Amino acid sequence: MTAVKHGAAAGDAGRPERADWTIDQGWENYTAEEHAVWKTLFERQAKLLPGRACDEFVAGMRALPIGADQIPDFRRLSDVLMKHTGWQVVAVPGLVPDDVFFEHLANRRFPAGHFVRRADQLDYLEEPDVFHDVFGHVPMLMNPVIADYIQAYGVGGLRAQKLGMLEQLARVYWYTVEFGLVKQKDGLRIYGAGIVSSYTESIFSLDDASPNRIGFDLARVMRTRYRIDDFQESYFVLNHLDELLELANIDFDPVYAQVKGLPDYLPGDVLDTDRVLTRGTGHYSAAKRQPAPITL
Repeated sequence: MTAVKHGAAAGDAGRPERADWTIDQGWENYTAEEHAVWKTLFERQAKLLPGRACDEFVAGMRALPIGADQIPDFRRLSDVLMKHTGWQVVAVPGLVPDDVFFEHLANRRFPAGHFVRRADQLDYLEEPDVFHDVFGHVPMLMNPVIADYIQAYGVGGLRAQKLGMLEQLARVYWYTVEFGLVKQKDGLRIYGAGIVSSYTESIFSLDDASPNRIGFDLARVMRTRYRIDDFQESYFVLNHLDELLELANIDFDPVYAQVKGLPDYLPGDVLDTDRVLTRGTGHYSAAKRQPAPITL
């Protein structure tokens, strides 16, 4: 079945009337089948994540009106978020242009896709849907450090566009907010939304021998490409989430100057200067690069 494109990925057909790309969630219009897909996704992650998700994610989930039985109502989520960290969730049709995305984040509005994946897309989806955006991202917005960091990222994104450094800054978001790991007292834990909303990557990121797990370094991350179509070859690890608060408050310009014009690192590279927690075997990505065997 051909995948349906949403938002900016659908071109002009996906552009809504409002200039900020927001739409009404239309919660009342979700079908029983769509709520059932949410329930399936929610329940299997709820069983898997204890001992894997970071403490802050667990606390945020408990404090929000998010449950298994139905897709959350963004209005109810926003009511709770506003009281704790000043954030709100706004519905968008799917992916939005970069400048729109940054403008929302800079004003503590999290744009969440209102559509839900089909039942045959449980394990892989090209575009972020309501499960990725709400289950993956919103619980962390209850944490003041993450709340401030993501707002700062929005402000920084608008500046990075003007400086021609958007690609480098996007890598910081990818390797933190989307695919970040953090040390906690009982071991490595997930805080990135792209991992915590994915059954298979929740296992791969912590348990598999293939990926590298490397201590986070800002300039290093800015120079590191990432995978958008498969598991990550490297994960960058924070010593504690408060490191993100430090990133929210520093001047990125000297770091931009440091990395500008330097060659990129490949997703699986390990450098002599890296703080390596786990040097991966790379077997997963190597197998993907091999041609399929010929059978007679």
